[in-house]
Amino acid sequence: MDAPTRTPSSRRTFLGRLPLPERNYLADALRTETVGGVILLVAAIAALLWANTFGSSYDAVSDLHFGPGFLGLNLSVEHWAADGLLAIFFFVAGVELKRELVAGELRDPRAAALPVVAALCGMAVPAVVYTLVAVTGGGSTDGWAVPTATDIAFALAVLAVIGTSLPNALRAFLLTLAVVDDLFAILIIAVFFTEEINFIALIGAFIGLTVFYLLLRLDVRGWYIYVPLAMVIWGLMYNSGIHATIAGVAMGLMLRCTRRDGETQSPGEHIEHLIRPLSAGVAVPLFALFSAGVSLSGGALAHVFTRPETLGVVLGLVVGKTVGIFGGTWLATRFTKAELNKDLAWADVFAVASLAGIGFTVSLLIGELAFVGDKDTINEIKAAVLIGSLTAALVSGVLLKLRVRKYRMLHEAEELDEDEDGVPDIYEQDDPEYHLRMAAIHEKKAAEHRRLAQLAGAASSKPDSPA
Repeated sequence: MDAPTRTPSSRRTFLGRLPLPERNYLADALRTETVGGVILLVAAIAALLWANTFGSSYDAVSDLHFGPGFLGLNLSVEHWAADGLLAIFFFVAGVELKRELVAGELRDPRAAALPVVAALCGMAVPAVVYTLVAVTGGGSTDGWAVPTATDIAFALAVLAVIGTSLPNALRAFLLTLAVVDDLFAILIIAVFFTEEINFIALIGAFIGLTVFYLLLRLDVRGWYIYVPLAMVIWGLMYNSGIHATIAGVAMGLMLRCTRRDGETQSPGEHIEHLIRPLSAGVAVPLFALFSAGVSLSGGALAHVFTRPETLGVVLGLVVGKTVGIFGGTWLATRFTKAELNKDLAWADVFAVASLAGIGFTVSLLIGELAFVGDKDTINEIKAAVLIGSLTAALVSGVLLKLRVRKYRMLHEAEELDEDEDGVPDIYEQDDPEYHLRMAAIHEKKAAEHRRLAQLAGAASSKPDSPA
């Protein structure tokens, strides 16, 4: 018996059309993130203006302490934003990651290989770039993790500003990169930025997480149960010495993200749908407001391209991210023998890779953790993150604009719904009912044109009609 021959069509397509449920989820998630990204952009600009016009009031508000001191939670406003509000952001990231693993792009190991390899290379290469620059210039290597993360909200805000409608496959690829980025950023924070551990508090946090998990598995409902419990877990995690945002991720990963019979949404998808606007529209912008306030009068900008630490951050974001993601993607496709979508080109992958160099929220957070206690260096690292992210945004904006006509054509084709049934036509080509509906629509149009032709003919046959 002859062995089956491998035909070109049997090769997996990279950046091919998304399944309809994935396309719908992506559209909903990115719509919220885009709006949140614009709010984030406004918050970052407001922080810069506030810090450089009324710097004393900015510092006073940022350093204002409140909270129950007897619980070890008498924190500054800036601290509450970084440890408290970002826990909401990482909770959403945890749910997003869980969904990707069980129902999204990462559920199939073969399909997951490409974005995971790309994301890992997109984190490793910036770290190497930073380290090389720091070592060569005689600077500190403590900030190696600063340029490793991608800020999906800021990246989508850039897309909204420049008016580029990326095809769904490219948008999904960018989102998956950011999800994997978030996962490894969480691991970096947990492993490399934990100095002392309070084991009693840590055990208490684990007990709280166990109760949280059991309540979920018993299908116990009610926000009034989970919100207080989540706050207790967060407080214990904070006092344990491990960064409190880890609690958010852990709880997010525990939610069920698979649908049972009769469910239109899994509990994880439902809760993410409710919490994502709070994360993207409130938590992250408030963090930016109290973290992006770089004082430019102290020479922070002047030192960005002279200090090895800050130069390493800029080059890591702009060069490291682009080279890492593009190179990792190209190598992964070569080894997995995947075919690039025939409607796209490698220039499109390169443009998205450069867009991933926008590393704002998590980069600012890691910068504060890496140089804790050194306010001047933190200020300059923040300036470097801002300049690196802005440069990456400009570069990617130019690259994406070069292909904007192609993107719009592909996007319009993906969203076309001529029969107006709420499902894009491209997903209904194998449905006989769709073709019958379209036949009826065209027959109706044809009948109208025949009627108009008769009217035009009757008008032209009148004696006073123009020759």
